[in-house]
Amino acid sequence: MNSVQEGYYYLKTHEWVKPVDETTYLVGISDYAQHALGDIVYVALPEVGDAVKFNERFCDVESVKAVSDVYSPISGSIVEVNGALEDSPELLNQNPYATWIMKVEGSLDVSELLNAQDYTKFLEDLH
Repeated sequence: MNSVQEGYYYLKTHEWVKPVDETTYLVGISDYAQHALGDIVYVALPEVGDAVKFNERFCDVESVKAVSDVYSPISGSIVEVNGALEDSPELLNQNPYATWIMKVEGSLDVSELLNAQDYTKFLEDLH
């Protein structure tokens, strides 16, 4: 069973966004995504200061199976990236909800995203 966390919002491509405050958000990949990828061996982190657009690719994650694009669930400016992933990309496998990829300053439009309940239903419908 894939873990889905309350308080997070999800894209159908299995990325999540979590509000830190009114203008700052953390972005990562869901438990479903890390299971589907398998052992993650490399994360091509985006650059601080880069602009990200909703539903557009902002980095890629390489696993033993494949390289997968990661899409942004928010538009804004990257204010921080998780440097721990450079040396320990497997953190995304170990705890995908505590391990964020980027911190974004922007505004969140949740109307285009799934809440935890809707994402759980979406995952059930995949099977």
